[in-house]
Amino acid sequence: MEKNIPTLEDLARLDREDPLNWTRDEFEMPTIKACGGEGEGEAIYFCGNSLGLLNKRARQHILEELDVWSTSTVTGHFKHPHNRPWKHVDAPLTPHLAKIIGAKEEEVAHSSTLTSNIHNLFMSFYRPTEKRWKIVIEKGSFPSDWYAIHSHPKLHDKVLSQEQIDNAVIGLSPREGEETLRTEDILKVLEDNKDTIAIVWLPLVQYYTGQLFDIATIAPKAHEIGALIGLDMAHGIGNVETKLNEWDVDFAVWCTYKYLNAGPAAIGGYYIKTRLDDGGRRLAGWWGNDAATRFQMSPDFQPTPGAKGYQHSCTPVLSSIPLLATLELIDKVGFPNMVAKGRQLTGTLATLLQASRYYVDAKDDQSRVGFKILTPDAPYRGTQISIAITPEGKGTMPRVFSRMIQRGVVGDERQPSVIRLSPVVLYNKFEEVGKTVQTLELALKEEEEWQKNGGDVDVKDHDIISKE
Repeated sequence: MEKNIPTLEDLARLDREDPLNWTRDEFEMPTIKACGGEGEGEAIYFCGNSLGLLNKRARQHILEELDVWSTSTVTGHFKHPHNRPWKHVDAPLTPHLAKIIGAKEEEVAHSSTLTSNIHNLFMSFYRPTEKRWKIVIEKGSFPSDWYAIHSHPKLHDKVLSQEQIDNAVIGLSPREGEETLRTEDILKVLEDNKDTIAIVWLPLVQYYTGQLFDIATIAPKAHEIGALIGLDMAHGIGNVETKLNEWDVDFAVWCTYKYLNAGPAAIGGYYIKTRLDDGGRRLAGWWGNDAATRFQMSPDFQPTPGAKGYQHSCTPVLSSIPLLATLELIDKVGFPNMVAKGRQLTGTLATLLQASRYYVDAKDDQSRVGFKILTPDAPYRGTQISIAITPEGKGTMPRVFSRMIQRGVVGDERQPSVIRLSPVVLYNKFEEVGKTVQTLELALKEEEEWQKNGGDVDVKDHDIISKE
């Protein structure tokens, strides 16, 4: 049976009936012109998987902190007119974070940035031996993860031979002709290397394809073979249902500037399972010292129990406090309600994309102007659908992307051919989903015309499109 294809009128009705439609007013919406387009009004912002929008209360919080800095100066660390003393600026954040990732509060720390936290945790929990030293990671992982993971075996050259260092990383790749990893293939790699794997490192949601990994199945297998499992949750936190304790994940890291809207390069965080033992290996810093004795400046390090004992320096206030606005909003809305709406938003986008005449499936001519969908079907995705513009590798995608920007649709481009579209629950509408697909189709239609003219005639009203 064919799916019912919603019209713009249907989508507008969904917006009116949406119990979460009020949350959009909590954010400052960018304009078309400010995003580089032409025309008046608000842009359609489908790029929350890269940088979330500014929460109005976050602006208020930042201005309040500047006022405290201006008037209270150093005493703001201890006495704060808004009950957010800088000394404990992470205190109102970690309970909310623990709740949305399915963890205990003592297992969560708000500290540093994602890659720094990867290094911090790997220093403690990657303890290779001559027999068990390998790390499993997907070959298509975000470059920072790939670089960071490859650096750690080299730090153990007193234990590992050069041959072991050179072969320490097991890279996971999809099957030929496929875009995403199959769970059964991951499990097979773990079984085939069960005596040599030390850590399995995976994303919760893959940044490029938008694939949501089946961690509930993979984690038990990692433990069965005697390995630890860690997660990069940059694209998962605040986006998909997460149950770190229930899944029995050992450790994880995240950033907060995507679905949590904490601002550019905002402070990240990490999770460490309560039972996890670092074997006496820890990069200590004074902010990891027990808060009760921290300011006594003792020469003896007495770590705070739990994840906070792995913190290094005091928490930056101005890049942390905007996070509070989104976390309080999520608590008010109810994260399960957000997950449900996210599935509906993304499902609507997928339905409209698959109904487009420009949709290219495996049986179609891959050389025609159109798009393929890289992201798996539900439930193995969050609020992101990645499309590969065809024909690939001919500069088609940048031209299509530019035309979309010109008309006020802001997605995210990844060379050479991918556009990522992320309808975010807290501020995007169903009607915007429909308009985005319409804009994509118009951009592709213009690309068809452009290519038919041999690339030597500009498409109307798009002077920025190159003529190469």
